[in-house]
Amino acid sequence: METDASNFSVSAAEKHKRISLAAYTFMARKRLARKTQIDLKNIATKSWDIAPGETSISPPAYFLPNQLERVTGWEARFFPYVHPARTMQGRQPVEEGPTRGHLIKDVWLIDGALYKHNASHWLSLKPNKFPRIVVENEIDRGAAYCTQNGNTWFGTWLMEDCVTYALACDEGIPVTTAPSAKFPLFTQAPAYEDWLGMQPLRLRGAFFRELVLFDDLSNNRSRHLRYQAMGEKLLSHVRYSSHPGVFILRGGDGDLRLLRNELELAEHLRKTRGFRVLDPLKTDVPTIVATCAGARVVIGVEGSQLVHGVNVLPPGGSLLTLQPPNRFVSYYKFLTDRDYQHFGFVVGTPEGNGFKISLEEVERTLDLFPD
Repeated sequence: METDASNFSVSAAEKHKRISLAAYTFMARKRLARKTQIDLKNIATKSWDIAPGETSISPPAYFLPNQLERVTGWEARFFPYVHPARTMQGRQPVEEGPTRGHLIKDVWLIDGALYKHNASHWLSLKPNKFPRIVVENEIDRGAAYCTQNGNTWFGTWLMEDCVTYALACDEGIPVTTAPSAKFPLFTQAPAYEDWLGMQPLRLRGAFFRELVLFDDLSNNRSRHLRYQAMGEKLLSHVRYSSHPGVFILRGGDGDLRLLRNELELAEHLRKTRGFRVLDPLKTDVPTIVATCAGARVVIGVEGSQLVHGVNVLPPGGSLLTLQPPNRFVSYYKFLTDRDYQHFGFVVGTPEGNGFKISLEEVERTLDLFPD
C-alpha cells in the first residue's frame, strides 16, 4: 500500500492515530496478499556506491603445527568454507565489495522490521507474528545503521553497527530500533555511545518519507578508516602509554565457551610478561578503555569481549584468540587483516563441558608474533 504522508497534517494526536491505523491496514493487507517477500533494498528508488570495493592478499595467521587438526567444529555463520584452514593459511586473494547506500521512500518501521508493499527488511530478529503496532513518529529522512546481528550481539554492535553510524550521519537522522524486554540495550552501550559522540533516534514504530539503508559488511578501506577513527575517539578520553598486552577474561558469559584454565593463563601472563588482566563484566567503560589502550597484544577466548581491546589495538599490534576445538571462529582475522594487525590462535583440547589451553603453546605462539 502506497501511503501519502501529506494526509497526516492535522493535530499531533490525530496524526499519530491515523498513522497507526494506516499501519494496521498495511499489515493486514500484506498478510492477506501472501506474496513472496523480497528485501527492501531491491525496490530502492536509488542505490549507489559510497566507497569502492578492492582486492587484497590475506596474510597467514600465526599458529603452531597441528593446531588446525584439532578443530572439530566451526561457526558456519562466519565461515564460507568447509574448514577454517584456507582462511588461516592466508596468501589468498580476498575480494571486498563496495560500501553501498539504498534510498527507499514511504517505509514503515513496525516491531523491529521495515515494510513497503511485499518487501521487508529486518533490523532485529524476526518480530512477533502479531506485533503491537504503535507508530508515533513521522520522519522526513532517516538512515538506519543497525542490523539484526548488531541488535543481538554486543561485539557485532560495537564492531559493525557503530562503524556504520558515521555513514548514517551523512545521509539523514541516524535511527536504530528501540530496546525491548527480549533484547534490552547492552549494559555498556550508553557509555560507548557517549564517548563516541553517538546520538541515535531509537524507534519502535515510524513512518519514513525517505529511508537510507546500507551495505556495509565489506572490509574495504572506507570501513578501515571509519573503524580507526572510532578507536581514536575512544583513545582521546584516556592517557596511556605502550605496554606488553591485556588478557581479557570471558568467564561464563554469553554463548558458553568455558576455558577451564582461563584464570591460570591470565595470572601466568601477568607475572611473566607484564600483561594486564581485564574482566569487562566487572569494569566500567572508562577503565576498560584505559586498561586496553597501548596494549601491543590482546589475548583471550574468541568472543565478543575481545572487541574492547581490538577497538584500540594499533596497526602492527597482535591479537591471539584461544579457540574451543568444537567452535572455531575466524571473524577477528578479517578485521586484523583489514587494519594491518597480526592474528594468531591456539586451539584447545576438550575437558568436561569446556576446553583447556596449553600454557606452553600460548607462550610459543606469542613468540611467533613480530616484535
